Amino acid sequence: MASEARRRAELELPERDRMPRWVPRAIVGAMFAVVGLATAAWLLEQLRDLLMVLLVSLFLSFAMEPAVNWLAGKGLKRGLGTAAVFLFSALAAAAFGAAIASVLAEQINKLIDDAPGYLADIEQWADEQFGIQLSTDDLAAQFTEGGTAASLLSDVAGNLVSVGSMAINVALQLFTVALFTFYLVAEGPRLRRLVCSALRAERQAVVLRGWELAIDKTGGYIYSRTLLAIAAFLVHWAAFAIIGVPSPLPLAMWVGVLSQFVPVVGTYLAGLLPLLIALLDNPVSAIWVVIVVLAYQQLENYVLSPRVTAHTMNIHPAVAFGSVLVGAALLGSVGALLAVPAAATIQAFVSTYISRHELIESEMFDTPQAAPVETGEPDDAGEQNGPACGGRAESADAGSAAESDPPPAS
Repeated sequence: MASEARRRAELELPERDRMPRWVPRAIVGAMFAVVGLATAAWLLEQLRDLLMVLLVSLFLSFAMEPAVNWLAGKGLKRGLGTAAVFLFSALAAAAFGAAIASVLAEQINKLIDDAPGYLADIEQWADEQFGIQLSTDDLAAQFTEGGTAASLLSDVAGNLVSVGSMAINVALQLFTVALFTFYLVAEGPRLRRLVCSALRAERQAVVLRGWELAIDKTGGYIYSRTLLAIAAFLVHWAAFAIIGVPSPLPLAMWVGVLSQFVPVVGTYLAGLLPLLIALLDNPVSAIWVVIVVLAYQQLENYVLSPRVTAHTMNIHPAVAFGSVLVGAALLGSVGALLAVPAAATIQAFVSTYISRHELIESEMFDTPQAAPVETGEPDDAGEQNGPACGGRAESADAGSAAESDPPPAS
């Protein structure tokens, strides 16, 4: 027995060489964490489309809820108010799409009809100016009856099956978004009560504050963009009509909507379509279109936009631009559209819980002022008379200088 106890004691490891008891638990916990993260990543990938639909529906509900609340305050039931806002939005979108589609169809047909004449003019201009003989007969034949460009519509008609399936898919996604948005708006108060009932009182205040900020900022974003779009539409409508651009009303609608609701590149896309149509009609009109678009952009940036957004959604332009880039990198075009109201909501929510302090005195807080312009005249009469003059002459000249020069501005 004694030898067995001695052998067992020799086999036991010292305390410092034994594995700590928490190591096996940590290994098992790490394994479960890795499996859980992998499962969550797989679920996010599988549910990406659904989550995108829910995100878009949530922000659309934020944008529509101020209008629905206003109608509910007038005595209209919340469900009917939501339906009225949906109907108005759908009619506006349909009118915009129909107007732009008619313009595009008209201009495409005009381009196909006038393309041979354009090519003949280019051929004549190259011969007269540079003595270059161009043969555009083959290219012009593509726009005549039986040519490739003239048969474009028939080619498109042959692909109606794929186009129809794509349209059905888009229609289903739009219907899903509309259904979720209608529920989130019509049942907004009930949904907030359901969410907050599972939270403590202090957490309820935080959730409701964030929800309120999201509605205010998103609604303010849509409101400010709508006002600026109406201003852009009216100005460009009048300008295009004066210039003589074909279809000035739909083109002005195009400029107003795209320049305000498409981030970053919306201004350039908005001016491209009227520029091309004016160029096909009259090159001189195209120059005037460029001038009008650029001039109005400066007017909007420095006069209209600061005054409108100051009362609706205050966000720094650099923050807005950066948020658009981040949103596009994460969620594509949908993220770019939702980035600005999301950034405004986050900024307002964070600023609510950040304590502000009194600033210290520093030149870094002040805007640098331009240096005073040197006139080349001496500051005092002593320098003007020079050191050879006596003290009495210096004082006399100084007195006369003091009488003739105006006092410095305070």
